[in-house]
Amino acid sequence: MQNLTLDSLVRTFGQLVADFGMKLVAALVIWIVGFWIVKKIIASITYAMKLHNVEPSLASFSMSFLSITLKIFVIIIVLTTLGVQMTSIVAVLGAASLAVGMALSGTLQNFAGGVVILLFKPFKVGDTIITADGKIGVVQKIMIFTTQINTFDNQILFLPNGALSNGVITNLSMGKNRRTDLEVGISYGDNVENARKLVMKILSADKRVLKKPEPIIMLSDLGDSAVVLTIRYWTKYEDLYPAKADILEQIYTQFPKHKLNFPFPQMDVHVKKN
Repeated sequence: MQNLTLDSLVRTFGQLVADFGMKLVAALVIWIVGFWIVKKIIASITYAMKLHNVEPSLASFSMSFLSITLKIFVIIIVLTTLGVQMTSIVAVLGAASLAVGMALSGTLQNFAGGVVILLFKPFKVGDTIITADGKIGVVQKIMIFTTQINTFDNQILFLPNGALSNGVITNLSMGKNRRTDLEVGISYGDNVENARKLVMKILSADKRVLKKPEPIIMLSDLGDSAVVLTIRYWTKYEDLYPAKADILEQIYTQFPKHKLNFPFPQMDVHVKKN
């Protein structure tokens, strides 16, 4: 009788192990295939968005959100396959959501910040921005919780969306045309009108300098050792820095040829003999 009971227990345990093994194998298959399908779905939708010229900011945010949602769905199917009751999963998810929501209130704020950025569009993918704490770079991706920007020295920064949506952001790309202000000093005694005409000639020869608004060259200060000219002109945003560098180089090389001198701080010492 005892042998029969022991054999029955062994068979029952073996059957349970076999059943759980089958469930485990099925769960692993669902996990692998499910994540593979999610990857393919994300890739297909991303490709379709590119074909239909969907705004990159919206595309990156949507794909990030969809990827997380589909992966959670796959995990729920895997748990159900292992025999976990759906009511238990819902209860656990509810309790976990409350705990995680309280612990990660900042993360939820970042999610809300991402939604705000997409709705009000203070910047989009491809824009050059300056953040409130002085970080500057080109926006590469706007994701659920963070925004990726690449700095000009090729550092990759991940900035929380909550701080970006609530802070001061300078969007350098939003204005198509930008004004540049240059200050150039000449020595006392040099001809200011000649300097003004020469600078205007340099600006007129540069096709990147816009004709309207017209460039302005004015005497703005009488410094301790220099007569200061302020030069104001407009260019397209993409020409801002290249044009500035070339114009400064032209001023530096052309002024001395026209007897216009660059002053430098100096001190005259007079020695009195008793």
